[in-house]
Amino acid sequence: MAEVRLGENESIDSALRRFKKKIQKAGILSEVKRRERYEKPSLRRKRKAEALRKGVRY
Repeated sequence: MAEVRLGENESIDSALRRFKKKIQKAGILSEVKRRERYEKPSLRRKRKAEALRKGVRY
């Protein structure tokens, strides 16, 4: 879990920006979006194979 400590004389806005950067860098938001809905393993394999066939990163 990303954690940001508020420094002395630091505004909440700057701490929030640092927190958002850490979350983005850790890939937490993309993981949450990926896990929003369950995807059966067979459908996941099919989607990845289709993306590879099209030359698109999944």
